[in-house]
Amino acid sequence: MPKFGERPLLAVIGPTASGKTSLGVLLAKELNGEVVSADSMQIYRGMEVGTARPTEEEMQGIPHHLMGFLTPGERFSVAEYAVLARKTIDEIHARGKLPILVGGTGLYVKAIVDHIQYDGEALTDPALRESLRALAEEKGNEAVWEELKCLDPETAGSLHPNNLGRVIRALEVIKTTGKSIREQVAASRTEPCPYRVLQLGLNFKERETLYRRIDRRVDVMLEEGLLPEARRLYEMGLSGTAGQAIGYKEFAPYFRGESSLEEAIDCLKRETRRYAKRQLTWFGRDERIHWIVSDALLPGETVRKTALSIIRKEWGNSDEE
Repeated sequence: MPKFGERPLLAVIGPTASGKTSLGVLLAKELNGEVVSADSMQIYRGMEVGTARPTEEEMQGIPHHLMGFLTPGERFSVAEYAVLARKTIDEIHARGKLPILVGGTGLYVKAIVDHIQYDGEALTDPALRESLRALAEEKGNEAVWEELKCLDPETAGSLHPNNLGRVIRALEVIKTTGKSIREQVAASRTEPCPYRVLQLGLNFKERETLYRRIDRRVDVMLEEGLLPEARRLYEMGLSGTAGQAIGYKEFAPYFRGESSLEEAIDCLKRETRRYAKRQLTWFGRDERIHWIVSDALLPGETVRKTALSIIRKEWGNSDEE
């Protein structure tokens, strides 16, 4: 690994379909790195197509960590992710390699780059959680989201009503502690991050370019077997965290005979575009991110070249150190 200083951590973030996986692999090959996933849905087995988990061919021999290690029925929190990700990053450093955090789940990325410490026991109320789930079953996810909007409008604005697990978690925190989840995060930054972090963000000047990439990705997923994968998960009666994954729940009305396949596909594309917009809003608040605007590069420039240029500028290179 080039000598980038003490405990470097490179992060490649951005909205879905922006090219994070490809760039992460290219940089890992160039810089002797290994990838640590920061995707809250790629952690589940049996959800490879709908979560766009990279194939062996796409990984190009680069080790990828924290993918496909849970069954879809298992619950998993950002606090648990933080513990596993830090352990993995430290192990990669011990091998003399560069850890590269790749993904678009904002809470996961923030947990690592801001070194957030979670007090899980103090923020847990199983009875409250179950009452909120009962409310969702009786009156719909929107009713639970509206309750969060009244108490914590900022967090509600960053979450889709159908992301029930995250909505309930945010309500659980504010009702248990009297503070929003963002305030809890701020209070939990009691120690400085032990890593020398550099964040690279991928985006597009023209939003429609990203949306076309999203639509194309959905079409490719369907060609690769998304529908039977979604049907299998639907027949499992999937609930909890994995049950909220975009790419699966949109097909439920079709499987119940309540909509056409075309309507379900249109819904999936629409919800994925909305998710990308929320990701951009989330990451847009972080002024530390070095953005690479893929469709605004100068002639002869590539995303890879631009990324390496930023890395060398910010971290120096092995010849200089």
